[in-house]
Amino acid sequence: MLDQANGASEQGAFYIQATGPSSRPRHTLKQGNTFAVCDSHGDVGASPGGPDGLFNNDTRFLSRLELLINGTQPLLLGSRIRDDNISLSVDLTNADIYQAGQIALSRDTIHIVRTLYLWGDVAHQRIHVSNYGGAPVAFSISLTFDCDFLDLFEARGMKRERRGTVAPPTVEGPRVRVAYAGLDTTPRSTILAFEPTPDRLAAHEATYQLQLEGGGSTTLFLSTECHGLDQPQPETFFKGFMKANRAEKAATRDIVTVETSNDIFNEVMDRSSADLAMLITQTAQGPYPYAGTPWYSTTFGRDGIITAMQMLWIDPRVAKGVLQRLAHYQADAFDGPSDAEPGKVLHEMRGGEMAALREVPFGLYYGTIDATPLFIVLAGQYLQRTGDEDAIRQLWPAITRALLWMDESGDRDGDGFLEYFRATDAGLQNQGWKDSFDSVFHADGTLAEGPIALVEVQGYAYAAKRMAALCASRLGMHEQAIELDRQAAALADAFEQQFWCEEIGTYAVALDGRKQPCRVRTSNAGQVLWSGIARPGRARIVADGLVAPNFFSGFGIRTVPIGEPRYNPMSYHNGSIWPHDNSLIALGMARYGLLDHVERVFEGLFATATYMDLRRLPELFCGFRRRRGAAPTLYPVACSPQAWAAGTPFMLLQAMLGLEFDPVTRSIHFNNPKLPSSLDELTICNLGFAEAQVDVTLRRVGEHVALRVIRSVGSIQVSMNLS
Repeated sequence: MLDQANGASEQGAFYIQATGPSSRPRHTLKQGNTFAVCDSHGDVGASPGGPDGLFNNDTRFLSRLELLINGTQPLLLGSRIRDDNISLSVDLTNADIYQAGQIALSRDTIHIVRTLYLWGDVAHQRIHVSNYGGAPVAFSISLTFDCDFLDLFEARGMKRERRGTVAPPTVEGPRVRVAYAGLDTTPRSTILAFEPTPDRLAAHEATYQLQLEGGGSTTLFLSTECHGLDQPQPETFFKGFMKANRAEKAATRDIVTVETSNDIFNEVMDRSSADLAMLITQTAQGPYPYAGTPWYSTTFGRDGIITAMQMLWIDPRVAKGVLQRLAHYQADAFDGPSDAEPGKVLHEMRGGEMAALREVPFGLYYGTIDATPLFIVLAGQYLQRTGDEDAIRQLWPAITRALLWMDESGDRDGDGFLEYFRATDAGLQNQGWKDSFDSVFHADGTLAEGPIALVEVQGYAYAAKRMAALCASRLGMHEQAIELDRQAAALADAFEQQFWCEEIGTYAVALDGRKQPCRVRTSNAGQVLWSGIARPGRARIVADGLVAPNFFSGFGIRTVPIGEPRYNPMSYHNGSIWPHDNSLIALGMARYGLLDHVERVFEGLFATATYMDLRRLPELFCGFRRRRGAAPTLYPVACSPQAWAAGTPFMLLQAMLGLEFDPVTRSIHFNNPKLPSSLDELTICNLGFAEAQVDVTLRRVGEHVALRVIRSVGSIQVSMNLS
């Protein structure tokens, strides 16, 4: 996703700038509507090149926080995010500190442990200071801080003609309060509370004069409260930490877990699970996976839906929360600046000042062509997974409105295909998942002019009609189900006629506004397989092309292969590799029985994760050819963590195992399961339904897979189907 900030005009109005390298690695914490980006020292804004800050509802409440020992930067020993993403721990020590030309404090004497976590819109920090020298020492610990209240889009690089006013900080005992009077009507303020009271507390600095005996230690605490759209819940450091731990355990209780014979793959799965748990936010409508940090920590329609699909077999509660939230915010009127049309499903929502003032269109923004059909697909998949007819019955009015939008506003010329064209120049130029300005083009490299009908979106529309038919049938509306199936079949026939390009051996990436096909090979055609709209013979041709060397880098399938116009392995959408894209393609390959192809994608992305920090798959990475012993090349401004990247390993496993669920008969089917070469054994726990679960082990036996049920609760059946 690309909702860009002021850069070169050709890049679009919301391009995310990359101005230079970060001098210190960055770490991210998130809880609810608050996230923090700090450097490896635990500082904010102390080193150039990073999107540092404490953000709440798209406003930066803390722009600088730096710890100094006797006015000098400490030395870093190490920093690490806890495995469950709850906290960041940083170990620091002092450099040699001189006074009057003499060493007053030898290096490695003072040890500082900074522990940071978020809870209830408050950033908590514990600073434990120890003297490992044999003699008493006297020194200062100071914390310098600042609050700029920049809107998230300002922090990303956008310039504003006018903005509000930051009041001079006020010091009240052990607290400093900084208030911001914005141009909207929402009051915002930051309160920094210190414990114990510093020896000196000023508008931008707190200083402690410490004297520690040999072997002595002391502890300092700082909490930073974000007062804005939400009201913070101040707690002591230890009470808040206990609540954060309890909440994490409650959120992950009873979900499916995976353990394998490969320790590194286990680390990948554990990291993905922890990232998803962190990004999933409890909203008024239910749990919702926010898209990613730092720039997309909010509700995105497309991202939330696809992440819920990736997670559906391990935790269908997320899908229900996504469906309920998107139904709640479904558009009910036409509004040009927000690209809203009745029945359309939300693309993005923002809570910052600029969104409230419509300086950016993303307060509630509907500029996406694919979220609406994908919403319907998710509803059908949720019903297939859970049998929850009551939820579908409640969602049916929203599904009906979405279907009506597909037939009317979504199909501008009545040819049966979904097309997009932004209502105003302020909106996104391209409104599929590849939403950069240059992602849709012809074989000569010229950009396509709209309205544009994307290839994968027609597959989504086909799947939406099929899934809506399933829902209608289950709710007793059989005539409507028959008609929806008829419409899906007609769309599939028209699709093959209009999009298949024999000369390039794949489907055109799009039809432009003149209904001319964009005859370019892209990964978009791979997602066509996921939807099931492709004819089997052509699906095989597409899949073979996707694993050929010009497409498959060794780490994954490129968005655009080598040899196509605009190919650039360092671009956002024209040669890079997106894990979530690969996961959908892999599930599509599995649909057509191409498990050898699936395994290549699986092994490539697993190899990618082994090279990544924390074993975390990023939003995207560069599409350079894999070289022996060399890591993938990172993309400089990729989100990490990112929800649909974190969900990728789960969808890849689903594709390899051929997992299907029948909630009516309480049965689970493994259809032609295959274990990738990196895994000899796989154990899945808590697999099943609300009242019945099993633990199963799959083990490689020669070229086959053996299945064993090791625990069963309730009435449930497990089978393995081989064909």
